[in-house]
Amino acid sequence: MQVEYATDVIFRRQSTFQPLFENIVRTAVHAIKAEHVATFLGRKLTAAYKDEVGNDFSTRIQGTRIRHHMGASSIKLYDKAGLIARVECTVNDVSFFKHHRYVEQRNGEQVLKLAPLRKNIYSLPDLRKLMQQANMRYFAFMACIDNPDAEQKAIHKVSAPAKENGRSFRGFNLFLDNGYPLFLTLVRGEWTISGFRARDLREHIEGLSPGRASYILKRLRLHGLIKKVRSSVQVLPDQTWTTCTCYDSDPP
Repeated sequence: MQVEYATDVIFRRQSTFQPLFENIVRTAVHAIKAEHVATFLGRKLTAAYKDEVGNDFSTRIQGTRIRHHMGASSIKLYDKAGLIARVECTVNDVSFFKHHRYVEQRNGEQVLKLAPLRKNIYSLPDLRKLMQQANMRYFAFMACIDNPDAEQKAIHKVSAPAKENGRSFRGFNLFLDNGYPLFLTLVRGEWTISGFRARDLREHIEGLSPGRASYILKRLRLHGLIKKVRSSVQVLPDQTWTTCTCYDSDPP
């Protein structure tokens, strides 16, 4: 008897889904080990386990698929119609999964203990719950994989011109010499609590005039890198430049 349980995540646009899916699948091929597969399926890998555990990756006309198998059970990820990421848990022997249930002992006493699922129709609700949990654990692992496409879009947003009231304000080039001192100043720890003002920039950037400092703050705000809080400027967390590493000298 084979049982399958699938969970779908539907995206609005293929242009958003496909780069993300390709990165996740190809990263998972190298990142997921035998102990991860056992964790997805609710098992613990021990030295006494003698069955096969592994991954296999395939690309077909229908799409790309990665499958992780452990004994009679497996979990796989593949795309449907270019818009759907489907995680599917499959089991050929339901006794692979264990849950807490009452087990009758030889003396007739019933004891609540961890035991394999029974192979009958009454085990279906528990089986559905266990397979759903396996899918959710797999999704949680996938969510931890970095998506370089997000950083690329954030860099593009920072470097592209921003407009306000018909006026264009140029973006920032993190690789130019005049942009380097600015971002090195912005990541200073003392701004985290109370923010900074234009005069703070002038103190740390040599030759910066008051008018130029105000213009830079305007550009930073329009590009979403800072926000104004009363009379000071507070740095926004989790933005592109906060994840960059700045060095006081040449990088190692």
